[in-house]
Amino acid sequence: MSDDLSGLSAFDDGRRHSLPGEPEWPVREVVVEYDEGWFVGGYDRVEQPDGTEKKYYWAELSPATVVIAVADDRVLFVEQYRPTVRNTQLELPAGIVEAGESYTAAAARELAEETSFAPSSTSLLQEVWCSTGVLRHTRGYVFAEGLEPVDVDHDSNEFLVPRTVPIDEALAVAREPPTNDATLEGLLLAEQEGLL
Repeated sequence: MSDDLSGLSAFDDGRRHSLPGEPEWPVREVVVEYDEGWFVGGYDRVEQPDGTEKKYYWAELSPATVVIAVADDRVLFVEQYRPTVRNTQLELPAGIVEAGESYTAAAARELAEETSFAPSSTSLLQEVWCSTGVLRHTRGYVFAEGLEPVDVDHDSNEFLVPRTVPIDEALAVAREPPTNDATLEGLLLAEQEGLL
């Protein structure tokens, strides 16, 4: 799996656009209704195979990375409150891929920022499209190991606590409500690859 995001086209202001290739159905109009820079929302007016037209609404987010970090037979999680769903979750470290970063570089940076541990090695397990009925958003799942403590400045909007869970309990712990898709998918991918 390539970890190169440079092939994505860009908005006029330099942001990446997450749509590769040409559409199979003719797009008659693209309307952006909301643009906060990190989040763009709108619709495409599309001609469907039967000749009718329909607005397909979408929200576009920057690519993200999710980190499955392992040290001393334990998986590193972060516990944090999610105002969007109004609960506290135990999650894998994750974050936005910044301009010019690969999934693996973003994973190393996010891991250090969120947990104060830096990995000696990272590898991309899988890139996926997320919630394709409404989102234009990709996510890269990265395995990290060889963790060493580092001093970093945490982001001002992150209030989280690192936690570790034994490898043989990680998936069961992650399945306890409340949970999220990124954490479950990351652990299942790592398990499938024989890394857990």
